[in-house]
Amino acid sequence: MLILSGPIEASGHHRFGHPERPTRIDAVMLGVDDLHLGSDLQVVPGQPADRGQLTRVHSAGYLDELAAFCREGGGDLDPDTYATVDSWSAACLAAGAGLAVIDALQRQGDGVGFAVARPPGHHALRDRAMGFCLLNNVAVAAAALVAEGERVLIVDWDVHHGNGTQEIFWDDPNVLYVSTHQWPLYPGSGTAREIGGPLAIGQTVNVPLPPGATGDVVRRGIDEVALPVIDSFAPTWVLVSAGFDAHRADPLADLALSSGDFADLARVVAGFAPGPGRIVLFLEGGYDLMALQTSVNATLGALLGASYEAEDPTSGGAGTEMVIQAKTERATAVRWADDLIVPPGSLL
Repeated sequence: MLILSGPIEASGHHRFGHPERPTRIDAVMLGVDDLHLGSDLQVVPGQPADRGQLTRVHSAGYLDELAAFCREGGGDLDPDTYATVDSWSAACLAAGAGLAVIDALQRQGDGVGFAVARPPGHHALRDRAMGFCLLNNVAVAAAALVAEGERVLIVDWDVHHGNGTQEIFWDDPNVLYVSTHQWPLYPGSGTAREIGGPLAIGQTVNVPLPPGATGDVVRRGIDEVALPVIDSFAPTWVLVSAGFDAHRADPLADLALSSGDFADLARVVAGFAPGPGRIVLFLEGGYDLMALQTSVNATLGALLGASYEAEDPTSGGAGTEMVIQAKTERATAVRWADDLIVPPGSLL
C-alpha cells in the first residue's frame, strides 16, 4: 500500500525558468501512475502545518517574516530562492504533507508513505530560507514524531547536502541524520567531520562523494560509514529526504546514478525501518523530468514489491577512496569529541 499526500502542486509558487517548477509534480505522479497500483494507492488530503508544528523547527520570528514577505508580494530571498504571494500557503501545505501521511500510517499500521509536495525543504534553516526551500518539511515531520517519543532516522540521498536538516537536529539525541551527497557542491557543508553537537555526538553522519560517483559507491558509503551508527541508534521511524538529482541526467549536479540505483537504495533504507508502516519519503530535488519520473517509479516499485522498469544499477565510478577517507575522518572526529566531554562529577 502506498499512502500518498498530495499531489500538492503549488502552481502559484512558481517563477518562469526556475528549475524547481510545478511540472516536477507532474513527473512524480507519472512515475506513480506507471506502477498501476489500483486499490493499493491511498491518497490522503493534506492540511497546512500549524504554527505549533512549525515552531518546533523554525523560529517564530522567521515564520512571521516569511509570511509577511509573501503577503507583500514576495521576491528574491537569495540568488537561488524566491517567494510569491502564494508561497506561504504552499510551504505550509508542503510542511503538512508528511504529517498527514504519518497520521494515516499510524492508523493503518502498514504501508509506505510519500509526501509529494513542493517547495522542497531540506536546505531550510531554523531562521532562513535557502536552496529553493522555505520550510523544512522532513524536519517538521521528524519533530512531530520526536514529540510522541519516537526515535527518527532521516536518510537524505539528495545530491545536495541537507544543511537545514542537519542544523535543526544537530544536538537532538532522538534524531539520526544520514546524508550521501556530492562534495564539493552547494551548499558547501556536509564533511565527514560534522558529527553532531554535545548531546548528540555521532548522530550526524555525512558521506561526501566526488563527481562521477556511481550507485555502488553510494551503497558502500551507507554500509561502511552509516550502517553501524544506524544499528546502534535503533530507529522507530525512517524518513527519507528523497531527492533524485543524483541521477546522471540531472542538470544541477554530477553524480552518476541511474533509476536502478534508487531502487537499490530504497531497498537498503527500507531495511532500517523496525516494521511495516514506518517509512515515509519526502520529495526534495530532481530537475530532469524524465529522470525524476523513472526514478520515482523504480524507488516506489522496489519498496512496494510492484512491477517496474528501471535502468541497470551503476558501478565502477569514482569515490571509493573518498568513502574510506570519510570513515577515517568521522572516527577521528568522534574520538576527539568524546575526549572533550567531561563526565558529570569530574574535577576540572
